[in-house]
Amino acid sequence: MGAGTVSEIGSEWGGVLTEQKATFWRRNRWILWVAGLFAVVVATLCVVVAVALHHAEPFVRAQIVSALQERFHARVELDSFHVSLVHGLRAQGEGLRIWPPQSALTNDASAEANPEPLIRVAEFRFRAPLHYKRGVPIRISVVQLEGLDIRVPPRSRFAHDKAKDTEVAKANPNPGSDLVSVRVDSVECLGTRLTLETDKPGKLPIEIAVARLKLTGFRTAGAEDPADKGEPVLDYEAELTNPKPVGRVNTSGTFGPWHVDDPGESSVNGDYVFSHADLGSFKELGGTLSSTGHYEGTLRDLTVDGETDTPDFQLRPFNNPQPLHTKFHAKVDGTNGDTWLQPVEATLGHSHFTAQGKIVRVAGPGVDGGPPTSKGHDIQLVVNVDRGRIEDFLRLANHSNPVVNGTVTTKATLHIPPGPEHVVKRLQLKGSFNLDDAVFTSAKIQDRVRDLSMHGLGRPKDAKETDPQTVDSTMSGDFQMAGGVITLPVLKYSVPGADIQLKGTYSVEGGVIDFAGSAALRATVSQMVGGWKGFLLKPADRFFKKDGAGTEVPIHISGTREDPKFAVNLGMIKKTSPETPGQKP
Repeated sequence: MGAGTVSEIGSEWGGVLTEQKATFWRRNRWILWVAGLFAVVVATLCVVVAVALHHAEPFVRAQIVSALQERFHARVELDSFHVSLVHGLRAQGEGLRIWPPQSALTNDASAEANPEPLIRVAEFRFRAPLHYKRGVPIRISVVQLEGLDIRVPPRSRFAHDKAKDTEVAKANPNPGSDLVSVRVDSVECLGTRLTLETDKPGKLPIEIAVARLKLTGFRTAGAEDPADKGEPVLDYEAELTNPKPVGRVNTSGTFGPWHVDDPGESSVNGDYVFSHADLGSFKELGGTLSSTGHYEGTLRDLTVDGETDTPDFQLRPFNNPQPLHTKFHAKVDGTNGDTWLQPVEATLGHSHFTAQGKIVRVAGPGVDGGPPTSKGHDIQLVVNVDRGRIEDFLRLANHSNPVVNGTVTTKATLHIPPGPEHVVKRLQLKGSFNLDDAVFTSAKIQDRVRDLSMHGLGRPKDAKETDPQTVDSTMSGDFQMAGGVITLPVLKYSVPGADIQLKGTYSVEGGVIDFAGSAALRATVSQMVGGWKGFLLKPADRFFKKDGAGTEVPIHISGTREDPKFAVNLGMIKKTSPETPGQKP
């Protein structure tokens, strides 16, 4: 078969196929019409849906604004709102602002030219089902909010006229409430900030930044309070980072009902867990704090009951950690963070004490004439140590071991004003104390104490024992501390056989000692010396006797905590001897 024959056969079959294909579409031309018509219908539907959504957006936007106006009885603005049908009905809005109700504000607050919104939302979004049945609420599973900013004005800006507010609410019902009702299962918020303003002079508002907030369980208040009936109540879970001390706080509870006439009076209660708080954010403290507790009240006035644990509490720069546990009951002013402790029950090491008083935030001058900044906290407490060990407290404020161990009880007032100086410099104390069973940790000092006791008892030979028994001593007196220096105007120190009265100062940071006073010993001078030397000193006994004491000598203690120096002021003995006119023999 030649090449021409093959070509002819191919041409013949190609013509047959072309003719059959043309004949198929010629016979089934309706398929093309149906496909074209379907494409036109789809395109038309898309256009209709697009036009419908374009016209529906203002309607839905009006419904949202109207519902919020009904709830808050206030002016509501929404910059933009968009709806799409991608994966169901999706809605997104931006620039939502809600103002406080004018009926609840004072005349001065209502007359402000540019009042701050009560609530701002940078962006919100949600999905809703496409089907709708009249009379059945549209269920929205999750509403997502970003940039929620709630700013509660101070109490003085609200008129507190609930009757007037109720009348306004009745006169402005929601026009769309009969058309559409919505049920929201949960609201998830990212980047929430709550600001509680205060009208107290010299006080700063409190700001709470919440990284994550989830609101669920939307419901109305119970019928037991007619004034709150119909107002929303909800459950919440939140996670935030406490700025100072830095640490994570997880909290959950119930919020509401929302008080339209004054949002600061809205109720809140819940539990919290404060973990891994770094006390190093305070320049004078150290340690890691954890706390759990319960709070309840209103946004402005909270009652908090809780406990804290700090296994490594320490003061800088001494850095001697001590375990600290507290249990507290406190009142908190939510507008400025001021706290009243009523009281705190604490255990430091092996010591138990209570404290009550207040911790108040103090405002400082703004930068370059700007708004006031936080200067710090002013702490004022009354401290009562009922079961204490002196070494627990001294260890906090010493680089080395405490100078003395013993049982201590004390009552004192404590004041720590804000300022850039170290806490030791700012700490102000004033009170009295009793120290029993005191034993000095320095062998040199303790040997001197034993020598004093043995000589005071008239047993000089016992002072030379190679294996001496420990001699306990007691102290009591008044004290005050300022600028890092402890001043003791009256210090009584006693050991068996001797009573010492001193007054002077002690520097906490340098350990410098400067005390002067007198020592009254039971034994006479001759008895203290003993032996043949004591016999020779018998004529001198009368020069040292005074007020029933066998011997009284002026003494001076100086030097440092590590190297104290003891001296007897013989010059003062002459001045106070019986031969001096005006003195008792």
